[in-house]
Amino acid sequence: MKKLNLLFLCTGNSCRSQMAEGWARHLGADNFFVESAGIEAHGKNPRAIAVMREAGVDISDQESTRVTEEMLQRADVVVTVCGHADEHCPVLPAGIKKIHWPLSDPARATGTEDEIMAQFRATRDEVRTRVEGLLKDLRDSR
Repeated sequence: MKKLNLLFLCTGNSCRSQMAEGWARHLGADNFFVESAGIEAHGKNPRAIAVMREAGVDISDQESTRVTEEMLQRADVVVTVCGHADEHCPVLPAGIKKIHWPLSDPARATGTEDEIMAQFRATRDEVRTRVEGLLKDLRDSR
């Protein structure tokens, strides 16, 4: 069976989309080809790497990249993980399924380091739940 191509899209491809890519690779590598990209490329957020590592998923080798036409052409499903990316998502080729997840940005969290990391962990866990649901739905629909 052909692997579906998933593309997680965010503004800067630094945090939420990186987490989604990591979870999807971790949970669905057998059935899915997974990428993430941003409208811009801001580099990976070290806190995102740290909280994913805590959960047993290493995203340190993933790249922060800007979305390309080739990425959009090969995608079967595009998931925007922030409002800005949803509003500024390039026009998708016909037949591509688009899903929007309005995730809050943990990189905007304020407070102590513990409070900020708690926001990153909450986002990590929400992303995992959403990715698990998406992968299940996509597997069930095939």
